[in-house]
Amino acid sequence: MHMNKVEICGVNTSKLPVLTNEEMRELFEKMHKGDKSAREKFIKGNLRLVLSVIQRFNNRGEYLDDLFQVGCVGLIKAIDNFDLSQNVKFSTYAVPMIIGEIRRYLRDNNSIRVSRSLRDIAYRALQVRDQLINKHSKEPTISEISKELDMPSEEVVFALDAIQDPVSLFEPIYHDSGDAIFVMDQVKDEKNSDEVWLEGIALREAMRKLNDREKLILNLRFFEGRTQMEVAEEIGISQAQVSRLEKSALSHMKKHM
Repeated sequence: MHMNKVEICGVNTSKLPVLTNEEMRELFEKMHKGDKSAREKFIKGNLRLVLSVIQRFNNRGEYLDDLFQVGCVGLIKAIDNFDLSQNVKFSTYAVPMIIGEIRRYLRDNNSIRVSRSLRDIAYRALQVRDQLINKHSKEPTISEISKELDMPSEEVVFALDAIQDPVSLFEPIYHDSGDAIFVMDQVKDEKNSDEVWLEGIALREAMRKLNDREKLILNLRFFEGRTQMEVAEEIGISQAQVSRLEKSALSHMKKHM
């Protein structure tokens, strides 16, 4: 795959427009009034999101044109489902949907076969997970599932991971105005609930290792979408301190993921 390719699916990627937040808001409002030209401009103005995402999959041997087309499907789904009234950037909402669409495509077209024994363990783990949710009305931890299955936690994680198309929660997917969007920013996709649940368990268990200030900073930054400056003002420290603590917390979490 050649990521420096200029033309993809007939689109000259070197000349794609970049929309400001205000321009996107105006186009979005026009779209909801039935303006088709505004919709076309909005799509074209966000194709760079698709380009940014497909770079993550550049070692899979897939054709770039195919991934771009699939990513565009995810982009259009994001446009159709985005709620302007929510205080969330469109890019933050769209990137996970683009990722999800590409991952489904890759999973459906994956030539790699997972062994039957691993699949059996994974599906048993998912069944136990559902049973524990029904019993306790909360998401179980990997340790709780492993105990029910009477096998090591590592084996359960390995089996569950084998039936997924893994993506690191901490991998930066897109950079918008200097702020990186990580996979951990994902909005829940019901079609991939087991996949999101697996990542969610690992995330929660890693966050338990952080102190209260670190947890607060990550919550404000990645779950409420605040900028570093906004977080700094809220908790009364400098932006530089927020940046340092954020990086330290993420680094600490990586060791437990």
